[in-house]
Amino acid sequence: MSPTTVIAADRLIVGEKESRLIGPGHVRITDGVITEVVEGSPSDPPDVTLTGGTLSPGLVDLQVNGYFGHDLADADEAGWQTVVGRLPETGVTAFLPTFITAPVDRLTAALRRTAQVLPGLSQGSRVLGVHLEGPFLSERRRGAHNREWLTDPTPRALAALLETGLVKLMTLAPERPGGLDAVRTLTEAGVVVSVGHSDATADQVAQAVTAGARKVTHLFNAQTGVDHRAPGVAAQALTDPRLSPGLIVDLHHVSPVVCRLAFAAAGDRIVLVTDAAASAGMPPGRYELGGEPIVLPESGPPLRADGTLAGSALRLDEAIGNTVGLGVDLTTAVDAATRIPADLIGRVDLGRIAPGAAADLVWLGDDLRTRATWVAGRAVFRKRT
Repeated sequence: MSPTTVIAADRLIVGEKESRLIGPGHVRITDGVITEVVEGSPSDPPDVTLTGGTLSPGLVDLQVNGYFGHDLADADEAGWQTVVGRLPETGVTAFLPTFITAPVDRLTAALRRTAQVLPGLSQGSRVLGVHLEGPFLSERRRGAHNREWLTDPTPRALAALLETGLVKLMTLAPERPGGLDAVRTLTEAGVVVSVGHSDATADQVAQAVTAGARKVTHLFNAQTGVDHRAPGVAAQALTDPRLSPGLIVDLHHVSPVVCRLAFAAAGDRIVLVTDAAASAGMPPGRYELGGEPIVLPESGPPLRADGTLAGSALRLDEAIGNTVGLGVDLTTAVDAATRIPADLIGRVDLGRIAPGAAADLVWLGDDLRTRATWVAGRAVFRKRT
């Protein structure tokens, strides 16, 4: 017989295509897959009983530069294992490691190293591929990216970066020479294209969407905005139903009132991301992002020496809590960190509690912090009481 586990909870966020809050209820798991979701108590004693809090789908983060002291662009196998093994502490059961701008040959080498490391990793969060944030970005909107390494997306550069097949998401500025052709090439290769670090007008973004772009990277940050006479990336992101805007809700990158604006305009499309740097989960001090130094202060996000924001120290469960604290309902906030990002990258088996989905689950406490996490039905984290 197949191993089966039944988890009962006071409250659950369930649904394949449209999420809803139920409770009490229980989930039956067989061979790492959800086979049954039922409202009400099970007839037989469950294997696991969760009292209080909410059982949610496992969280999916599409932008993780690093964590726990390790920058994933140049981490060794031990560093990768630390990040993969400990991300479930934050509720993240699947993620895209993110490599920021570097010379194309260096990014290619990083992708090859990653392809060699991934098969040797043991249990923890799923690695869904790689997000390349650069190097095809705008000099005017470069943020923490090194200006000297920014370049145009030539066919040769794209071919080199796509060689390993690991790239699942790429952030670029479509207004660069060759930008729209790059969007088409990447889309045809199955890569999700995100507009970011871009000085584009709203019309230019619309052209990129027509060419295949489907996401916007860290909405409002390092991009043109919502000027009433010269609308830019952010304006198009909020009004174009084909786009899923990523949003860093640490309340530093984007002010609370503007976060509310984003959810009011596009709440069913927002993707919560952390943009976590190596400093995430670590004490204040000096770390690296993309091979260059950053400093994590006593409070607030990490910074470059010139004061530029350089990623975050945010947890994704914390982002959910911050979002709910802004007045967004819990189901919408959880969707933004589960089903919506999973669907965006074509992983409809993740980010939901529904029959046939992978049994990636997180038990969020009443404070919306992670109390327990399962990946493929296997318990990978339990908070000590």
